[in-house]
Amino acid sequence: MTRSIFQCAFGATITLLVNHAMADPLLLDIQHQWAHCEYQVSGDKPKQTCLEDTTRHVASIAAQYPERSDIKIWLAISQSSLAGQKGGFSALDLVKHAKKELLQVLSEKPTILDGSAYTTLGSLYYQVPGWPIGFGSDSEAKKYLQKSLEINPNGIDSNYFYADFLRSQGNKKQAVAYFLKAYHAPLRSDRPIADQGRRGQIKAKLAKLGCTQANHCLAN
Repeated sequence: MTRSIFQCAFGATITLLVNHAMADPLLLDIQHQWAHCEYQVSGDKPKQTCLEDTTRHVASIAAQYPERSDIKIWLAISQSSLAGQKGGFSALDLVKHAKKELLQVLSEKPTILDGSAYTTLGSLYYQVPGWPIGFGSDSEAKKYLQKSLEINPNGIDSNYFYADFLRSQGNKKQAVAYFLKAYHAPLRSDRPIADQGRRGQIKAKLAKLGCTQANHCLAN
């Protein structure tokens, strides 16, 4: 499989992932700031500036609370989203830092936030270029994404990312099935912007898979 980091819209695919933040204003603020950048800011330069500000903000919080694995996950998400927006080789350092944060979370609290560290890391593995440029690996992607589904089998993001991985492998039939499962996943009352954006992505991916009448596919 040929990968190009120039084509990896990490921001568009890292709408993660949290169901248990409703009582945590700090984490909610990070999530909402990220969703604002990703789905409400238009234009490449303004979106990049917004994601840069968000990444710096989350990094400062992570430094204040080094024991919080959930903040580390969101730092990795912000870094990955910024990498996707910037593109090119300048994105490689960002995704390498994101990978480091996620591996640390997996060594500390692997199931925190419904296993979202597995989901995020798996999504990086199938989008980042492989050796000698990056660390991309289809086998690693499959392993981490399947683990995320074990932990969160009905989640919108765990199903979305596995579907997108299957799509990247040319497995159209299974990809459609998992995209549909993601679309019908329970919505998160504390993250309406992210869920609305994710559903829009699912419809777009279904259309590219031949479901030109996306509503018909979703109805079946």
